[in-house]
Amino acid sequence: MHKIIVRGNNPLFGEVDIQGAKNSALKIMTASILTPEPVIIDNVPNIRDVSVMADVLKELGLTVAREGRKVTLQANGSIGIEAPYQLVSQMRASIIVLGPLLARFGRAKVAMPGGCNIGLRKIDLHIRGLEKLGAKIDVGQASLEVRTDRLVGANIPLDFPSVGATENIMMAACLAKGTTVLDNAAREPEIVDLVNCLNSMGARINGAGTSTLIIEGVERLKGVSYKVIPDRIEASTFLVAGAITGGDVTVKSVCPEHLGLVTKKLKMVGCEVSEGENSINIKGPSSLKPVNISTLPYPGFPTDMQAPFMALLSKAEGLSIITENVFENRFSFINELSKIGGQITIERHHAVITGGRTMVPGVVRAPDLRAGAALVLAGLAAHGSVEITDIHHIQRGYEDFTSRLASLGANIEITEDESLVELAVGDGLNFETPSAGVGL
Repeated sequence: MHKIIVRGNNPLFGEVDIQGAKNSALKIMTASILTPEPVIIDNVPNIRDVSVMADVLKELGLTVAREGRKVTLQANGSIGIEAPYQLVSQMRASIIVLGPLLARFGRAKVAMPGGCNIGLRKIDLHIRGLEKLGAKIDVGQASLEVRTDRLVGANIPLDFPSVGATENIMMAACLAKGTTVLDNAAREPEIVDLVNCLNSMGARINGAGTSTLIIEGVERLKGVSYKVIPDRIEASTFLVAGAITGGDVTVKSVCPEHLGLVTKKLKMVGCEVSEGENSINIKGPSSLKPVNISTLPYPGFPTDMQAPFMALLSKAEGLSIITENVFENRFSFINELSKIGGQITIERHHAVITGGRTMVPGVVRAPDLRAGAALVLAGLAAHGSVEITDIHHIQRGYEDFTSRLASLGANIEITEDESLVELAVGDGLNFETPSAGVGL
């Protein structure tokens, strides 16, 4: 029932600290299923996806407690094996409980995953990989049910370096008998982070950061205290905010090496980018240059930054082409961007962006997490006021997004969406007022 209002056309200046990586924190939370001992995770962002994952794990019987940036989880009581639809449908990452449950308890039942509507994102790679480890899988219309007497290591080649499949298979293989070789594995920094955490718990995994993971199964894993890496996508989003407004922004508490192609493309559009040991500074130019971008699995250009760069390139003088090679529905927000001045045409999986556009006032809807952030960025560059609705998508992955942008000088606020309030009252619906923060 809330919306974001951005009054743009002013540069951003200052520093912003980057939070822990969403896609690391969620998966490390599920790794706690693999041990009966406490798992303490530090640098966990306070976002909706983390809250949903906490609810999934609580539903399974884990104890989950948060204090500041630390989340403590323990799976030593009566643990269930079923992750229900009402929670899993809210977030695709919930499917990652499948491998840990199967490895430790020999059974799992997980509803079909939901999340952002950015493509089919089939889970067949998860299924085939777990089957090679010895799992028996029944695929229903609404859920997956898996069981095994004992998982056994195997050679598993992935048709595509899927992040989720890599994580699910790897966590299952940690407690399998023998050695698993996972070829064409995902190489993302979040995969490396999960491997480092699992190894700290007693797993034996080699090859993190390469396309081949070798997992030697162990009998049990122990508890751990572990700190999550910074969120490279959040850092990239704030860098684009500096670039699109012609500002001077420094992101702190980051791993610059994780943003390789993003910072390279920002330099190519004309930005001045300088890296410190744990920080990156960007100075936006008075005039942006067009570039071509193709999304690919890491270390390629991240698909999560495709939409923010589309907003940025709408200001560049000339034609730019973005080719989407990962998710087929990642162009779904183009109609929203066009409402506030974007001019983009689609040719199969290519988006042709006619730059030099002035963003104009308007009302738009966030169709997913990264598209929502991109519309906020476009609003920062607009001549006038832009309203973004359905902001719950943005709150899934960005902590205090508006207040942190405001700290850099953005004229931005969250306010009640009166049209939805009137609809709720008129229909006699009972909406709960959202709390100021997102808890567990």
